[in-house]
Amino acid sequence: MHTPDRFGRACRGACRWLLCLSLLSQSAVSLGDEPTRKLLVRDGRVLDVIIGVDFDPSEHERLIDWVTYISEALANVLGHWPRNQWEIAITPAAAAGDDPIPWAQIQRNTVDRVDFFIAPRASLEQLKQAWTGYHELAHLLIPYKGWGDSWFSEGLASYYQNIMQARNGMLSEEEAWQRIYDGFSRGRADTEFDGQSLEQVSNTMRINGGYMRVYWSGAWYFLTIDVLLRRQSEKSLSLDTALRRLNSCCADESLPAIEIARKLDELNGVALFETLFNQARQSTRVPEFESIFTYLGINLIEGEVQLDKSGPGAALRQQITNLPSHVK
Repeated sequence: MHTPDRFGRACRGACRWLLCLSLLSQSAVSLGDEPTRKLLVRDGRVLDVIIGVDFDPSEHERLIDWVTYISEALANVLGHWPRNQWEIAITPAAAAGDDPIPWAQIQRNTVDRVDFFIAPRASLEQLKQAWTGYHELAHLLIPYKGWGDSWFSEGLASYYQNIMQARNGMLSEEEAWQRIYDGFSRGRADTEFDGQSLEQVSNTMRINGGYMRVYWSGAWYFLTIDVLLRRQSEKSLSLDTALRRLNSCCADESLPAIEIARKLDELNGVALFETLFNQARQSTRVPEFESIFTYLGINLIEGEVQLDKSGPGAALRQQITNLPSHVK
């Protein structure tokens, strides 16, 4: 689920859910009035794009171009879309600020659907630059059942939203790592629940808050996994390849987070995902990430990221933000 940083800080609890219910109500009306549908096909897989009736027909081409762009960024992770058939539904919604996508969510079912509520006047470039599109689509990389240990799914999406943008050329390598660093910093600054386990904060997040702590603790987990897989296998394994194997066997399943971690260990012949899962689950604040940055040749100067150009860590770092070999 998309909870924008600005939105997450400014509007929580009842305010947040009232907006959600309002937007969902708009979606129900639009989707019941014969919306426009456009099928996109890639490698035999089908994406059904559903454009709400409140959009002017002149806007349809822009929306299809945006969906094509972000769905290609998703395909660049596995080499294909995660599902043989899936949907994206787009509904116009008033934005409180300058956010082109004030709300979005995943509907997991036999056919997974991503609902986007977008500012009607948002340009194609603004939509492409919005991290929300990448974040929501990244949720589809795992067959998550949709509840319990939400830090796992939200962490995956928070990590890949930056990696996908870098691979698609929307962010430079330096910009991507700066955003990851800024995310970790926001997670550290979300101190209200320090001392409570990530599992506890995650499972009460929709009621009590703690979004930044939850999202970026989860992102720490997947960054750590990605670096360890690449380093220990001399770059023959990665989070991309691990998720690709998971998708091949289990795309149509609906699994709790711990079962996904166990399956990833089994499929990739490692003892890593479950062990680190349990460690992250019991963490009481966003874990230490500075040593990972140091290994990757990411220097922090007064909160600004500066990247080493050479060295083994720099080469591994560059591999993360480059297109994986199975999609080149």
